[in-house]
Amino acid sequence: MEPTKEVALTLKQRIHAGEELLGINVNTGFTRTKLEDTIASGPYDFLVIDSQHTAFNEESVTAFCELAAEVGIHVQFRIKHTRHTYLIGNYLDLGPSGVEVPQVELESTVDEGVDNFYYIPDGVRSWGGRTRLGLETRGDDHVGYRKWWNETGVLWMQIESLAAVSNAHLLAKPGVDCLSFGPMDMTLDIEIHPNHPLQTVDDCLRHTMKQLEDSDTKIVFRNNTPDTRQKYRDMGVQILLELAR
Repeated sequence: MEPTKEVALTLKQRIHAGEELLGINVNTGFTRTKLEDTIASGPYDFLVIDSQHTAFNEESVTAFCELAAEVGIHVQFRIKHTRHTYLIGNYLDLGPSGVEVPQVELESTVDEGVDNFYYIPDGVRSWGGRTRLGLETRGDDHVGYRKWWNETGVLWMQIESLAAVSNAHLLAKPGVDCLSFGPMDMTLDIEIHPNHPLQTVDDCLRHTMKQLEDSDTKIVFRNNTPDTRQKYRDMGVQILLELAR
């Protein structure tokens, strides 16, 4: 049976059930064959596409999300800038299954992200958009669609600095499914703070995991290459993210 958009949005439940999950960062120019081959090579449970450091246009995002929905896999979309958090609803109307907000340090950013990600009563996302995921099966039932989205869309806040790591427990608010690590920017921040007690990305990871022990928010770590999977699984990381080769 062909996968459907319903299948793609089991990821949120799998995250909170504590499953080990593996994702891969791809670009929106993938053909269906290349996409299917890439997914099978993991095998991967979800995809990430990026607008922060990659050229993109809205039409390509919509087309890619439609392709991914046909294949039956979740698409997480990293938005262009932290200050674009107010546009999350607009980005979601293009068709991704979730959003990642980069360089988060402030609780106010998290609050704005949650508000714009979820429909009422959990947020204030505006109703609209003909390319939203799942609309073809639930669009006539706006109450049911809102409930379905709020229970299945996946929201990440990316932490990329020592300040964010120190305040991770404050950023892991209800509605935030994951805090995702940005190891490169975190490394740069560590380099300019030689006297900080956390001196490696792994130190930061352990410190964050300690803070989230009693939280429903999970950690996503960009391990980038398959050879490092076991190291981070042994550290207790549930969700890993790699780069397409």
